[in-house]
Amino acid sequence: MLLDGKIYLGTSDRPEYLNLKYANRHGLITGATGTGKTVSLQVLAEGFSAAGVPVFAADIKGDLSGISRMGRAQGWQTQRAADIGFDDYHDDVYPTLFWDLFGKQGHPVRATISEMGPVLLSRILDLNDTQEGVLNIAFRVADEEGLLLLDLKDLRALLTNLQERSKEISGRYGNVTTASIGAIQRSLLVLEQQGADHFFGERALEIADLMRVDSDGRGFVSVLAADQLMQSPRLYATFLLWLLSELFEELPEIGDPDKPRLVFFFDEAHLLFDGAPKALVDKVEQVVKLIRSKGVGVYFVTQNPVDIPENVLAQLANRVQHALRAYTPREQKAVRLAAETFRPNPAFSTQEAITQLGIGEALVSVLEDKGVPSMVGRTFIRPPSAQVGPISLAERDATIASSPVGGLYDSVIDREAAYEILNRRARDKQLADERARQDAESAADADRLAREQARAERAAAPRRSTRQTPVEAATNSFARTIANTLGRELVRGILGSIRGRR
Repeated sequence: MLLDGKIYLGTSDRPEYLNLKYANRHGLITGATGTGKTVSLQVLAEGFSAAGVPVFAADIKGDLSGISRMGRAQGWQTQRAADIGFDDYHDDVYPTLFWDLFGKQGHPVRATISEMGPVLLSRILDLNDTQEGVLNIAFRVADEEGLLLLDLKDLRALLTNLQERSKEISGRYGNVTTASIGAIQRSLLVLEQQGADHFFGERALEIADLMRVDSDGRGFVSVLAADQLMQSPRLYATFLLWLLSELFEELPEIGDPDKPRLVFFFDEAHLLFDGAPKALVDKVEQVVKLIRSKGVGVYFVTQNPVDIPENVLAQLANRVQHALRAYTPREQKAVRLAAETFRPNPAFSTQEAITQLGIGEALVSVLEDKGVPSMVGRTFIRPPSAQVGPISLAERDATIASSPVGGLYDSVIDREAAYEILNRRARDKQLADERARQDAESAADADRLAREQARAERAAAPRRSTRQTPVEAATNSFARTIANTLGRELVRGILGSIRGRR
């Protein structure tokens, strides 16, 4: 049943395989709660790992952690293997890395504010257009002035600086209001209370650490603990989108490889698109469309295919559809739309089958030779080889302790960035203002002393009598008379036509 270059998914009226050559054409796993989506995800992750393809997957309920422990083939697993004729079935274990944005259930995952960028950060903060514009201005100023934005305190310091320089900044880039900056600061506080201060900072996650292969040639399965993260769904969705965009930016083009370089599973995918502006949805569509040429496969996992925008859904060629319920008109429409995305099988009605599938049963259609979708098959999914279900905390801690990235991300690095630079500038300005004030006071003191000294010198000089002698009085009287006469003659000379001589 196991074949090189293919992942065995299960058996319909024939064995169903996912061809690794087309695995980077992306995929979709859908179905109602409790229908077996997590098991299908684990089966795919095990298959990719065994083929030497690293995997990154979010673990919403902790169930995927069992992939790090040897399976115990018993009960329903051995029964399912026997029912579908899976003679190659055996227990197995897969190299695993545990990650956690909060650093509790895995290696800390961090990104810098600069790496996140204003578009995604605005998405996390739920900013309006005006506030997003101010945030874009803040990033522009940081770039121009060489200010690194690593963590939340760096961004706060920059926003405070912009507020102090609002007149200057507004003249260069547009209006920067106190109200907008205040709204952004309040949103940052809410984000911090949700635990985002653990995420923003250094050392930032290196993409290369998600693309590891062990000594046996098996790809590491990176499992992101997302149970606590799901309490902050906007942070969860934005982080995964950031990771996807980082992969797109950093990896080189390789065309169509024989197998993917990395496979990315996006669980609870509807969170990415709920309330997302069209510009962001367009960006997701662009990344999904182009990232396959970089050898990355993206698999969305959600309850209903209508959770995914049509333009994105059109890029997802490999599909595993578990049961959907159709009790309401909306659910009935979703079933009909889901059925229409499959290549029909004349043996059964796809629309009817979607509502009749049992647990662990799915409709499967994948790309075959020349990239043609296979006819949909009603498939019993094969049992995973590793442990099914969560592991204990002790087992998780043991895996983390023996991890090849142990110690790389455990300590926070807080190098000089915007916060330190702006604080130093503020201190320097304060010192300069203080020196200028002291210089002005010193100059004023010197001037006052000079005036006091001049007054003292005048007071100490001998006094001369102001009494006039008879000769001085006569002389001064004669001079005043002459001056008054000349003054009258001057006025008459200027205004002669108005007044005549006396």
